[in-house]
Amino acid sequence: MKAERSLAWRSTESGFDCSDGARLFYRAWEPMTPRQDGARRALVFLHRGHEHSGRIQPLVEQFGFTQDWAFAWDARGHGYSPGERGDAPSFEALVEDFDTFIRHLGVAHGIAPEDILVVANSVGAVIAATWLHDYAPRVRGVIMAAAAFEIKLYVPLAKPALRFARRFKPELFVTSYIRPGMLTHSPQEAAAYAADPLIAKAISACVLLGLADTAKRIVQDAAAIDTPVLMLAAGKDYVVKEGPQRVFHERLSSPLKRYVRLPDAFHALFYEQDTSVALAESRRFVDECYARAPLAPSHYLNADRDSRSARRYAALQAGQGVGAVARAWFGLQRVMLGTLGRVSDGMRIGLQHGFDSGASLDYVYRNQAGGRFGMGAFMDRGYLDAVGWRGIRLRKRQLQQMLGERIAAHRGDAPLRILDVAAGSGRYVLETVKRYQDKAIEVTLRDFAQHNLDQARQLAAQLQLSAKVEYQLRDAFDAASYPAAEGQYDIVIVSGLHELFSDNALVSDSLKGIAGALRPGGHLIYTGQPWHPQLEMIALTLTNHRGQPWQMRPRPQAEMDGLVEAAGCRKIATSIGLEGIFTVSLARKPAAPGAGG
Repeated sequence: MKAERSLAWRSTESGFDCSDGARLFYRAWEPMTPRQDGARRALVFLHRGHEHSGRIQPLVEQFGFTQDWAFAWDARGHGYSPGERGDAPSFEALVEDFDTFIRHLGVAHGIAPEDILVVANSVGAVIAATWLHDYAPRVRGVIMAAAAFEIKLYVPLAKPALRFARRFKPELFVTSYIRPGMLTHSPQEAAAYAADPLIAKAISACVLLGLADTAKRIVQDAAAIDTPVLMLAAGKDYVVKEGPQRVFHERLSSPLKRYVRLPDAFHALFYEQDTSVALAESRRFVDECYARAPLAPSHYLNADRDSRSARRYAALQAGQGVGAVARAWFGLQRVMLGTLGRVSDGMRIGLQHGFDSGASLDYVYRNQAGGRFGMGAFMDRGYLDAVGWRGIRLRKRQLQQMLGERIAAHRGDAPLRILDVAAGSGRYVLETVKRYQDKAIEVTLRDFAQHNLDQARQLAAQLQLSAKVEYQLRDAFDAASYPAAEGQYDIVIVSGLHELFSDNALVSDSLKGIAGALRPGGHLIYTGQPWHPQLEMIALTLTNHRGQPWQMRPRPQAEMDGLVEAAGCRKIATSIGLEGIFTVSLARKPAAPGAGG
């Protein structure tokens, strides 16, 4: 670890490990005279695309919070972090890396998320916005400067052309057309940018297209974000469009949000000739954010009645928001599903038991197309490859990984007790337990449908499990389903259940029962569905397990986490699924005073 000294901070260099083993570089600025009036606070800076953390040092000094920590990373493929310059496995990987970075700061430096404020520029701002939407961290606020929600690509049809070209050359790179003088009016800053050997001049088409797709999703669903946000927009930006920044700001649900347009500024707002307004607005915003507490978990209890998602759900139930042409098209799909769809095994199961049923999900998990008359299997393959079902299968893998990690971490002589409150066929639990035959494990599978429990029993017999498995016909929303006499569990799982119900009072009661069934220090694994791109099609085409139109209210991740915390558990990690549709999260019930975890 390298250390340097400045007037107000002691600067150090270090690294942190990502989920794939990559070790990313970051810089830390420790205050020489830390504040004595509360918890440690920190500003975390996200650099622009092409750049690196070495260019953040002046910003730390200009922001001037000399009693607070500051941090800045080199995103993978940038600066001193590994990877092909300007590349990453995906744009989502960059967001996951940042979530890992924030959790590392808590472990290594003792700084809680609620004491962190993020300052992000350009591509870094889209990383921050996606992180707010998908992971719902309880950070104090975010400053977004010239957010790259839509990059100006001056070549006509550039994005379709890049998508086509990647079919033949997946490792395609795009060289930036931006000259240093287009970023700032300052000749000194432009010269420093041009001379910096660590600045990457190119970006991979994979990251560029992933950025564009993700940014579109986040702007569309910005109402799910309620973290305080300051947006600084450049009036003469040659790099990104301003329109999506305005739309994003207007849709935010944040109780504190502000949009400041700097009419003469170029894209690199914090490196401009005159940064006085940008810095003054930023300092004022930082002070405001730290003067107010983050939203309490109780804030989300009424979100099913008073939120954008609640209003959209009410419109869906009332048949509003869908045009006549779309309604006719979905109606035709519904008729074809009820007739031709029956030759597909998957569609037939969905029509019989409901497309959200345990039987339907178990078929999706198996992912083996089948049907009648030859055409049935072809149709079934298309059905199983729908984006929602692909997301469901990824959710299963993420849940199994999270469950496996908790099983492997179990210590002690007592058997590990696992409860799934709405198991369906129990496939994800039983297949995971199969890999830990050497451990003493007791599994309790519950479901409200005997058909699902019968399937689970058959699967357990096929797997020849050594674990003790108990099957209980119960309703996860009934308080009587969690009797104290049955003892407490080390791990409780609730997967694919709460997403089906809009009523937060119902979900809260279920979570309270679950929290009561957990031992102190035990873990809750829960799933979420923050958004879905096909809500109208599903509502007007498919039926649920009760034979009614399958109408869903996506529950923002912040809302889901708030309900979990209000019930007595605190989230510690989240895995994001395909296109952000599904999530799998891990929460922990506080350990008893004086007890170990």
